[in-house]
Amino acid sequence: MWAHVRALGVVAVAIGVAAIPACSGSKTTGGRPKVAVVTNCTAEFWSICEAGATKAGKDFDVDVIFRQPDKMEVSSQMEIVEAVLKQGISGIAVSVINPSEQTPDLRRISKQTSFLAMDNDAPESGRLCYIGIDNYEAGKAVGRLVKKAMPEGGTVAMFIGGTDSANAKARIGGVLDELAGQKDAKGPQYGKYELLDNEPKTDKGKEETAQDNAKDVLNKLNGKNKSVALVGLYAYNPKANILAVRAMKDKQFANLKLVGFDEDAVTLDAISKGDIVGTVVQDPFDYGYQAVKVLAAVARGDKSAPEKAKPTPYRVITKDGGPEETVDGIKVLNLKAADFAQILKDQVASAGK
Repeated sequence: MWAHVRALGVVAVAIGVAAIPACSGSKTTGGRPKVAVVTNCTAEFWSICEAGATKAGKDFDVDVIFRQPDKMEVSSQMEIVEAVLKQGISGIAVSVINPSEQTPDLRRISKQTSFLAMDNDAPESGRLCYIGIDNYEAGKAVGRLVKKAMPEGGTVAMFIGGTDSANAKARIGGVLDELAGQKDAKGPQYGKYELLDNEPKTDKGKEETAQDNAKDVLNKLNGKNKSVALVGLYAYNPKANILAVRAMKDKQFANLKLVGFDEDAVTLDAISKGDIVGTVVQDPFDYGYQAVKVLAAVARGDKSAPEKAKPTPYRVITKDGGPEETVDGIKVLNLKAADFAQILKDQVASAGK
């Protein structure tokens, strides 16, 4: 059901470097290139990304425009993209909400300015490169956390902003394939695990809706003597899930476990307290930093910059952490939640925020 979309490593070069817009180096402010980063919604995840972009702006002497849409909607995002294009930018990075819907516009934009995809890919858009993790493998890591928390099996309720984006499809596919023990698994039964209603609960990027979704699931499964895992796959989902659980302490489950994705502060605190099993994290600071670094280099004539972008591995965060592992050929850091929270604070501080 959830065929996976794999972004191999972090950088998939989409077009030849000769196709980089010839005008990319001409749009500057007092000799400084101006670049833009547009996210898919407003979230703490993106505030960390903004810190990385700000740091890169200082390190590579560029002006940075950073915008977070209020809604996870294509129309809202594209309105912002079109607005920043009018500000004389020499390049733009976008976390694409719906690649299939936005690709025609993104192709047009890629001919106007240097464009790269960040966090969520759009392979047919003409983007210079993709900066992000392998979301399918990261999804499998989430699946391993679920299996470790509920080795006997049970019901899995999955929560995410939407299912149209490449990163959403890949994460969902990774989780389910790991639970099933095979690729391109079809449900509702995935090995010893059943996906509730055979589909994720979506919220269009709205935290209030995400928490309502979690409460609906808790009400639905209350008193049925089932082992249940609430799996949140966008940054705000684990937070919404734990807040829903805390607000509904009267609900009874044989075994209730929470597993997350990304590094919201509430999520990390809940992991440290033992209320969430763990989370699989990206590196939003690095996303912002690498995006601005690449766009700055291209603006100054370095056509090879997209090929030089560094890979971004996923990491697993739990209460106690653990040793580094190699899983499916990928080196994975297993970090303590408290230690990782400090890493994030240090990153943000390095940008002067």
